[in-house]
Amino acid sequence: MKRDHAHLIPDAPALAPPSALEQNASAALNAASQTTLEPLAEWLYRAPRWLPTAHAQTIVPALFAQRPTVKYRRERWTTPDGDFIDLDWLAYDVEGEGNRRVHSDAATANGSHPSHSAPREPRNSAAKPFDEAAALHNGVSGCTGATRAPEPTAPLFVLFHGLEGSSDSHYARVLMAEAKARGWFGVVPHFRSCGGSMNLLPRFYHLADSAEVDWVLRRLKAQHAGPVIAAGVSLGGNVLLRWLCEQEQDAAAILDAAAAISAPLDVHAGGHAISQGFGMVYTRSFLKTLKRKALAKLDQYPGLFDRDAMLAARTMHAFDNAVTAPLHGFRDTEDYWTRATTRPYLPRIAIPTLVLNARNDPFLPGRVLPSAAEVSAAVTLDQPAHGGHVGFMTGPFPGRIDWLSQRVFGYLQTHVHHAHHVPHQTDSEHG
Repeated sequence: MKRDHAHLIPDAPALAPPSALEQNASAALNAASQTTLEPLAEWLYRAPRWLPTAHAQTIVPALFAQRPTVKYRRERWTTPDGDFIDLDWLAYDVEGEGNRRVHSDAATANGSHPSHSAPREPRNSAAKPFDEAAALHNGVSGCTGATRAPEPTAPLFVLFHGLEGSSDSHYARVLMAEAKARGWFGVVPHFRSCGGSMNLLPRFYHLADSAEVDWVLRRLKAQHAGPVIAAGVSLGGNVLLRWLCEQEQDAAAILDAAAAISAPLDVHAGGHAISQGFGMVYTRSFLKTLKRKALAKLDQYPGLFDRDAMLAARTMHAFDNAVTAPLHGFRDTEDYWTRATTRPYLPRIAIPTLVLNARNDPFLPGRVLPSAAEVSAAVTLDQPAHGGHVGFMTGPFPGRIDWLSQRVFGYLQTHVHHAHHVPHQTDSEHG
């Protein structure tokens, strides 16, 4: 029976906060989480010896790894509430009829030609959080792999980026390069304010923004002839998981499979982890761009929130209390973080979903990761001992960052209905 989706409104999260019983049950299962992982999870990833710590495994891939070059085509969609988002589509070197057709419906709906790019702002030169938010430049060179445009029925890979991330983030580049190597379509929808231009409405994006994901995925499914597969990284992974938990069986009408990478499954534990010790390095980096955006939003809407409280924020808890929570319908940070936590609801997921978290992720303590007993049979947990936060670098110095794409696409490919097979072309050997 079709479920009613009217409850999926942008600023009113649909999932109720976990009850005391659910919280107690979740806590009781924590002790078992060390021993109930799938048997092969541990050997799927091994950190190189020259990256011995969780912080090195997080920072080096994000800031110093050699990234594949990827070419995108930008498209702007008007949102149902009168705002906009920018989507970057994986571009092929040879523009075939099939590649043009997949974008034509959306372009027609927006009254624009698909080749019209959204205005871009200059690249942000300030220090970036470890997702490197940045506007794209038109002159990005083409990525390696297949150059012939896919057939219209080829799979479409949708990637939701992390906090202050973009299609230019290291993980987006490597995942989109892999999509192209496999002959898939690919698109990175940017959360509001993350595409290089400030959005119009008095809001940004947040960890529980499942209504945005719902609208995006339904529109993509309506215009795409082949299977649709989605992945989310960090914040994007959390939002995607939340959507999957809300939709339950209905998700199968839209997605064949999904993957969540380094998602903060317990937002309270994650927020605490990056608010102390070396974790403050990540927090300060995030706050640089978040505060800049907040000031720009105050220029649009004077008095929208407490400017002094925002500028004084030194932790994500304080920033969310001053900005994120009030702008998106939450009482305060505690209410926001509780309602954004997805771990108690993972038993509701009904389509094949990979949940990949390193146990040494500095953004989320390994002790709070779920066990197999805490998730549905549709969920595959991969919790290697190492990898950091969206790191998973391999090989001798200076290392490679393609393990992540091989793990994710290796899983997703096996669950694509009527999978579209092309010779897998790549410029490197994957280990």
